[in-house]
Parts: sequence; C-alpha cells; structure tokens
Amino acid sequence: MEPQRILSIKDLNRYIRMKLDSDRLLSDVWIRGEISNFTHHSSGHMYFTLKDEGSRIRAIMFASHNQRLPFKPKEGAKVIARGNVTVYERDGQYQFYATHMQPDGIGSLYLAFEQLKKKLEEEGLFAAERKRPIPEFPETVGVITSPTGAAVRDIIITLGRRYPQAKVVLYPVLVQGKGAAASIVRAIRSMNEMDEADVLIVGRGGGSLEELWAFNEEPVARAIRESRIPVISAVGHETDFTIADFAADLRAATPTAAAELAVPHAAELQDRLRQFERLLKQLLLDRVKRSRQQLASLQRSPVLMHPRRYLLQHAERLDMLHMRLNGSMRAALNQSREKRLRIHHGLMRYHPQEQLSYAKKRNEASRKQLVALMQSILKHKQSQLRESVRHLDALSPLKVMARGYSLVYDEKEQHLIKSINDVQPGDLVQIKVSDGQLSCQVWGMKEDGQIDGKGK
Repeated sequence: MEPQRILSIKDLNRYIRMKLDSDRLLSDVWIRGEISNFTHHSSGHMYFTLKDEGSRIRAIMFASHNQRLPFKPKEGAKVIARGNVTVYERDGQYQFYATHMQPDGIGSLYLAFEQLKKKLEEEGLFAAERKRPIPEFPETVGVITSPTGAAVRDIIITLGRRYPQAKVVLYPVLVQGKGAAASIVRAIRSMNEMDEADVLIVGRGGGSLEELWAFNEEPVARAIRESRIPVISAVGHETDFTIADFAADLRAATPTAAAELAVPHAAELQDRLRQFERLLKQLLLDRVKRSRQQLASLQRSPVLMHPRRYLLQHAERLDMLHMRLNGSMRAALNQSREKRLRIHHGLMRYHPQEQLSYAKKRNEASRKQLVALMQSILKHKQSQLRESVRHLDALSPLKVMARGYSLVYDEKEQHLIKSINDVQPGDLVQIKVSDGQLSCQVWGMKEDGQIDGKGK
C-alpha cells in the first residue's frame, strides 16, 4: 500500500492556482455584473465585487489597468469586464482580476459621457479662450473621416461647390468600433506633422451613442485640443453632441454644415467683390467730383487771380517782421551787454588785486584808528599820572618835613620808629630832616603824661 501524500495548505492553494491559470477559458474571460462593495484605494487599485441575480465574485483592477478607463466606476454600476480568474494563495479564495471594463448598456455609456465631460470641463479643455479662429480663406482643407461613408461625400461635394479653389486632403480613419479612437488620434497628429492643411474637419455621419462612442474618447478630445491646426467637429446630426464637439474650435451640426463653415462661398465672394467694385467706383467718382469742385473754387479764388497783391502784402509783412527782429536783437544785445557789465563789476569785486587794495585801505584805516585810540588813551593816562603825582606830592613826607617834622629810623634804617617801645636807652637812631640826616643815641624816654626821671 502506497503511503498517502500530505499537502500543506499553501501547496494546495498553489496547485489550484496553477490549474486555474492553465485553463484557457479562465485566463481570458468576459463577464457581466453589477459593482458592489467598491473601494478605490489610495494606491490606485480598485477592489470591488461583481454580482448578478444568482451569484457574486470578488474582483480587483490594478491601477495600471484602471487609469485608462473611459468612465469612473461606482457602486451599483453595471459593467462588462475582461480579465482572468485565479486563486489568491494566502486566503485560498479565487477572484477575478479585471484588465478591461466598460459600461453595460446605454445608461452606463451616458454616465461615462457625463463623467468625462465634467472632468475635461474642470480642466479647462473646453474654455472659450482656448478656441482658435477658423481661417477665412483656407487654401487646403483636411478631412478626417471614413472614406466609405456618406459624410465624406457630402463634405467633398459641398467644398467643391462653395470654394473649388481649395485643395482637399482626405485622411481615412475608422469612425466606430475597436481601434477607431486611436485611428482618429493618429490622423490628427499626422495632419499636424505634415502641416499641409489650414483647417481640419473631423467627423462622421449620425448614429447611435455606441456608434458615435469613438468621438467620446478622452484621447480624441485631447488630440483635438492639442492640434495646432483649427478643428471643426462634424459628428452626427443636429441633436447629437459628443466630447469632440466641446473640444473642437467650432462645432458643426452635420458634415455638410462643417464644409460650409470651413470655406466661404465663391458666388457670395464674387457678389461681395462686385459690390466692393461698385462702391469703389462710386467713391472714386465722388472723389473726382469733389476734386473738380475744389479746383474750380481755387481757380476763382483771389489768390490765384491776383497773386502779386498777396505777394506784396507778404513782402510788407516780411519787412515789418525784419525791423521787429532787428529791434529785438538790438534790445537783446543791449540787455546782454548790461548784464555782462554787471557780471564784470560783480566779478571785479572779488578780483585778488581789488581784494588786496581793499584790504590795504581797511588796514590803513584800522591803523589810523588804533593810533588815535592809543594817543587818546596815552593822553588820558598822562593826565591821570599828573593828577596822581600832584596828589602824592601833597602827601609826601618830605613836604611834611619841610614844615618842621622829621622821621626816626632804627640804626640800620630798616624800621620806622613810631613808639618809645620800639627803642631802648642807649640805642642808636637815625633822624631824617628835610635837608639831611642825623645820627643820635637815646639817653632817656618819657611817655606822654609821665614826669621825668627826676620826679619832675
């Protein structure tokens, strides 16, 4: 008996996953269902459940796939999804990995249309200031549409009828089905690279929302907006609006209307030219008529009839102006001379020689003033001296001694003896009289009011 092989849970889940991955049906399968438990993770991945009336399956759509979706999935939306079924080994649960997804039914398509329209509108892709003007007289018209539809025939017939001198460059594309949007984007970019057209008409005939869906794709709208060549959209009939209509520089209700908007009508231009010709002719005739009237008026004018009179008047006026000019020039010259003299006198005041002469005069005047002042002071001092001399002379001891008084000094004539206390008996004293000096010795002393030494 062979021993039983025991598998781990991980090995079992891996084996089941390998079985499912090798199944051709499950590796590429389309399923239809309603979205529930929808979560758009911050990583960009979408986690949700697809369900129908009888069952459900867990699903995931990675960011690398869902960023190309033409609509925004949400809870309750019905979709058709393409992908593969495999097992998530860790949980042992099989789930659906979606790689493509599209709305299921007209309602979902309209929802995708509205979501994309709102997104591009918020970006400013439809802003009026970004619209480019359509050239008034294009030399070449580029047409991007299906080469087999009625639209291309209507456009070419209308262009040839209205403006036959314009060249038409047809770039055939797919206008519906798989690959249509990429074909239209490629055509717009190629026409811009060739740079042969002055305006582009992009469109097709009418149809259902599904048939017109290529013109609701985001890449088509962005290619139209990025085009350097102005774009006229011509998709469907009057009631049909697509994202391309909002992105284009001008929207036409039909392909025929697009051709009419792209070029002017030659017959209308001829009529306008004839009107301009008649207007120009009339303006020229009016101009000639006015010129003739002006010429006749000038011929009758006194200036032309008697030109010498006016020349004499102007000659007289010229003489008067000449005399006024001479008078004005002389007056200006005199004023200039006077001004120059004033300036000269003003400058001479500051001339070094004048300054030196003026300084000498000031110095001489100051010297004389100083001498007079010194003489006055000297005279005053001399007068004061004489007065002081007279006063001193009146107080001089010599004058006193001349009247019989004398001065008594000690022996060395250093101190004047004013009291008997200044000497002792036997001291030598010097006595000055008015006409000489006496050398004496003190033999006795007596105070005022005292009797002599003998008791008398």
